Amino acid sequence: MTLLCIDVGNTQTLLGLFEGDEIVDHWRVKTDERRTSDEWAVVFSGLLDRHDRKQEVDGIALCSTVPMVLHEMRGMLRRYYRDVPHVVVEPGVRTGVPVLMDNPREVGTDRILNALAAAHLFGGPCIVVDFGTATTFDVVSQRGEYAGGAIAPGVEISLEALGRRGAQLREVELLRPRSVIAKNTVEALQSGAVYGFAGQVDGIVARMAAELGVSPDQLTVVATGGLAAVVIDECKSITEHEPWLTLIGLRLAFAKNLPEVRG
Repeated sequence: MTLLCIDVGNTQTLLGLFEGDEIVDHWRVKTDERRTSDEWAVVFSGLLDRHDRKQEVDGIALCSTVPMVLHEMRGMLRRYYRDVPHVVVEPGVRTGVPVLMDNPREVGTDRILNALAAAHLFGGPCIVVDFGTATTFDVVSQRGEYAGGAIAPGVEISLEALGRRGAQLREVELLRPRSVIAKNTVEALQSGAVYGFAGQVDGIVARMAAELGVSPDQLTVVATGGLAAVVIDECKSITEHEPWLTLIGLRLAFAKNLPEVRG
């Protein structure tokens, strides 16, 4: 079957088209809370039509960290895709991932889907590091449970804030500089961002491994998210890079909730 998976993040919305287990197309668009359901339908239709995929979609799986966008997405599904089976992943929807948190309903659905996909692909224990608007760390136990995590400011928003608040600083492109010891302000900002966040990742992963009581060689650390490629080469602790992790989690959640939909 052909499944459209939609991951609505705070900054960007990622779409992936699966044929069976394989992702065959993907798109990334800006998340805009002002878009109506009709406007979202136009965006999706344009992307699918361009790749001659619109008539092939047999199912849709969706998650969102932005409540206003989720409301409009529901309207879009009702009006434009009412005959297409769909799953909106939210608290109460079956994922098969036990959530060991004080309040399981407050955990972002994208983080649960990342845990689901990581456990499916790599087993446990593992840590998912998602480089997005925030940098999130999610721990998956040996038994596939969501054991908890940490949230840090994202790489990009940290640079943007520094550029706005620093009197003699400015926003810069997020790139790996020539060296850690920079010779100009632009590369100094890039050095602080890239190597600083790499050090943060390695430090938090080391502390989590110690708290789990496992050695680094027993732990899989999976990087995902739109900004992962900038930082992961400088992270000693990262062992896997899966840019479509949340989309894979959506595919798995769809199968768990609508197993009768086959193709």
